[in-house]
Amino acid sequence: MAQLLGLSDQYDVLFLHGGARLQFSMIPINFLRGAGKPADFIVTGHWGADALKESQREGVVHLAWDGKPTKYTRTPKDEELKLDADAAYVHYTSNETIEGVQFPAEPNVGAVPAICDMSSDFLSRPIAVGKYAMIYAGAQKNAGPAGLAVVIIRKDMLDRIPDGLHSMLDYRVHSQNDSTFNTPPCFPIYMVMLTTQWLLRTIGGLAKMDAINRRKAKMLYDIIDQSDGFFKGHAAPESRSAMNVTFRLPSEDAEKAFVKEATEAGLHELKGHRSVGGMRASIYNAMPVEGVEKLAEFMQAFRKKSGK
Repeated sequence: MAQLLGLSDQYDVLFLHGGARLQFSMIPINFLRGAGKPADFIVTGHWGADALKESQREGVVHLAWDGKPTKYTRTPKDEELKLDADAAYVHYTSNETIEGVQFPAEPNVGAVPAICDMSSDFLSRPIAVGKYAMIYAGAQKNAGPAGLAVVIIRKDMLDRIPDGLHSMLDYRVHSQNDSTFNTPPCFPIYMVMLTTQWLLRTIGGLAKMDAINRRKAKMLYDIIDQSDGFFKGHAAPESRSAMNVTFRLPSEDAEKAFVKEATEAGLHELKGHRSVGGMRASIYNAMPVEGVEKLAEFMQAFRKKSGK
């Protein structure tokens, strides 16, 4: 993992139980409880909003930007952020799976420690790790089986943790014990090891993985953009996700038919989340180019058959 991400010795890599959901709680317990400062949140979708809710249990949370009024269709520009220069940390989600919204680049948060939930685009592209105090990711999108969280934490952040925390919720305990304070989730960790080997040896690194992912996403977005409105993307073009392509069709009946016929053609799990509706094509690292090509061909054929 350190080799793949180019980590310096300023960072620890931890393998923890509970996926990203547990990190929603561990982060404020470690860095917001008793800090006497607020935490800034940049909320661009469902998962950022959930992380905010858990943080509110531990201290004051400030919304630096919220995409809810525009139905989470984009990420903010730096000049739109209302950040507190004295905040305990600023939290954001790099890629929102439900809405298909992804930060094209890291937001400029100044000297405030940046903490990022990268669950759904972790290991899909190069990361400027030095810009972050902490990165965390549920393994199940691009790294390994569900239940494991990969936490990359800058070591100086450990000095900010208050004493008296429950041992399993204290990052210092896990760091001091090399992620073996209790029996670790051995099989998911082993699978993550195989994934990092695949990315390094077979793919050739994260820059090459990124190129493959962008190629896959472009196939689908080109069809959406060239469909004369038959397919309508949810995310603004400048904030489109390379992992989750979300789009609507002209009617709910057309969407039901699309899902049904796609399933019959061997294209599964395309129905979008209920909060957004429509379609969602999740094209994580493990989805081969051939699979995306097949979906692109199906989309074109479905549109032509619909007479559009």
